[in-house]
Amino acid sequence: MAATRYLPVLCLGACSILGAPPARFLESVLPGLVYNKACTSTVALRNLADQPVAVEIEAHQGSGALVPLEGLSGKAVHLDPGQQSSYQLQMEEATTTGWVKVRELLSSPDASTSVAVSGTTECHDSNELRIASRAAAYPSRDPWFSGNIAEMPGEVILMVNTSARPARAHACYSAGNLYSVPNVSPPGELRRICSDTVDVQIPPFGSREFPVEREGNVHFALRTEGESIVLQGLCALDAALKIYAVDSTITFGEEVKH
Repeated sequence: MAATRYLPVLCLGACSILGAPPARFLESVLPGLVYNKACTSTVALRNLADQPVAVEIEAHQGSGALVPLEGLSGKAVHLDPGQQSSYQLQMEEATTTGWVKVRELLSSPDASTSVAVSGTTECHDSNELRIASRAAAYPSRDPWFSGNIAEMPGEVILMVNTSARPARAHACYSAGNLYSVPNVSPPGELRRICSDTVDVQIPPFGSREFPVEREGNVHFALRTEGESIVLQGLCALDAALKIYAVDSTITFGEEVKH
């Protein structure tokens, strides 16, 4: 009788083996981590559940390259009930666009998330310490943004491509001029004329900053194309130090698929 052979199964995302319920994961992203001679950033994970939790934490440079975490030999982190752990990226060059992805394994198909993800950037200016919080965000497909400069002077929109495929971004800087396109629905719709544009491809796991101001524009719009993208609005606390705080008043839209 021929021997029975069993092939190994590789599970990506969620899958089911031998009728078992599929595993579920929740991914959150902490973007805008600054590292230079004056600034460092810290990522904090806290287990709010009454049972142990397993997570994976993955750190990247703005270019998309993987970065190790100080005090952690791999990606896996085990958190006991109530436990909190913090990490810093081992950055060898200055950056304002470092980021981490936290992947939490949910214990059952109907379980909710248990790990709170947060971060801070600390910058030393002479004898002063400036601290800016970092807020976790969740990726979406093709998010977009459009807003008037008067409501967000000096701000930056940070884009993070969290997928293994390239993404695209198109930024429109408008002086406020409008035009009408005939034979469109709804009829007579006015669209903005872009006085300057930026059209770029973002590499896998890469990130990029888009200043909302350029040559006196009054309106800024950003359209993206990608399966897993995070957009976050940042307002400057100290231009000399390149330290930013998250602007929670900015909201982003997601493309509606027909």
